[in-house]
Amino acid sequence: MGERAVLLPAAGASSRMRGCDKLLEDVHGAPCLRVMAERALASKAHVIVTLPSLTHPRAAALEGLNVTCVEVPEASEGMAASLRVGAKAAQGASALMVLPPDMPNILGSDISDIWDAFDALPCPAILRATTERGEPGHPVVFDAAYIPAFAELTGDTGAASIMQANMAALGELALQGARARDDLDRPEDWEAWRKASQAPE
Repeated sequence: MGERAVLLPAAGASSRMRGCDKLLEDVHGAPCLRVMAERALASKAHVIVTLPSLTHPRAAALEGLNVTCVEVPEASEGMAASLRVGAKAAQGASALMVLPPDMPNILGSDISDIWDAFDALPCPAILRATTERGEPGHPVVFDAAYIPAFAELTGDTGAASIMQANMAALGELALQGARARDDLDRPEDWEAWRKASQAPE
């Protein structure tokens, strides 16, 4: 079995950003997408990034990083399109972490903690991050046994159907505060995050 993989699904349209691109917003001096890719790389995983096209400005934000960028021709369909393409690129991996790249409160230490908790589960496992209050969130790690099921995903509900079909294999890890659900989709979210953000890792 191959190395671990982290999928950053970055082919969405940022439709709620009113003309801005949330994944190019500044996070401690660099585009959010690049910061999240660097944190994923620090976990020693193979990092896969789905993009609307390989000439999209998001691709330039990843320049120089050892990541695999893959184009999603059907990106307008929703999250499932990114997950199908990304999972195909992850074939052969021992496990696949889905890490939404619009969640800058997910730190490198969180990613490492999630991998460690996943390793402690009996195979084949799924591990989902939650808030301190137990609300389901991201990232989510899937054992290799579940990667083929990504090919059947449709719509914009992510991989929820895979988790629902395998509840007996599902473990959870609570992350600090609400960071497992802190996705920044609107300009107001980013403004609030900047006011509340702490110093870089």
